Amino acid sequence: MKRLIQGYQDFRKRRWPQERRRYEEAAKGQKPEYLIIACSDSRSDPATVFGGRPGEFFLVRNIAALVPPHDATNGVYGTRAAISFAVMALNVRNILVMGHAQCGGIAAAIAPESARDIPYVNDWVELAKPAIAHAHNHGDNTEVEREAVKLSVRRLLEYPFIAERVKAGNLQVDGARFGIANGVLEVLDQKTGAFEPVKTKRFGFF
Repeated sequence: MKRLIQGYQDFRKRRWPQERRRYEEAAKGQKPEYLIIACSDSRSDPATVFGGRPGEFFLVRNIAALVPPHDATNGVYGTRAAISFAVMALNVRNILVMGHAQCGGIAAAIAPESARDIPYVNDWVELAKPAIAHAHNHGDNTEVEREAVKLSVRRLLEYPFIAERVKAGNLQVDGARFGIANGVLEVLDQKTGAFEPVKTKRFGFF
């Protein structure tokens, strides 16, 4: 707890004065334009990667950034409830599924024995099994990480309330994968299925 208190004190000293007006405005009600579905991994934080400000992103984080099928019956309601709230109540304009490199959840999906002593994990990462099956090399973590993002994007587009908004041009669904070691964000081209690194002003393509 000591580390958290220190972090809070630094926040109050440095960031709060700069963002106070945003927090005061956000206190009247949230109006995020983005829903970001990301992994719970401590190394892949969307607010840090995208420079988020108070009230800007509605975040859903779970093991491996997985989206359950809209008609799943095995009790995985938390992620689906957050998705429906973001789309139907908050009217977000963009949904991003953000996977990442060195994902332990994907590793567990590939090799379930690695998480056999950790309750609930294998039941959850079963959601990634179609991504493994679709990968050319079923044991290649990087390929399966990318396929899992594609899978979650496809599943999102099968949610009726998302599909109708996408068709009307009121909602966009995207996928990406973040490289922890090199900081590179790869964005999914849904037409080609390829992941392309985002060009930065300073460094160009990696």
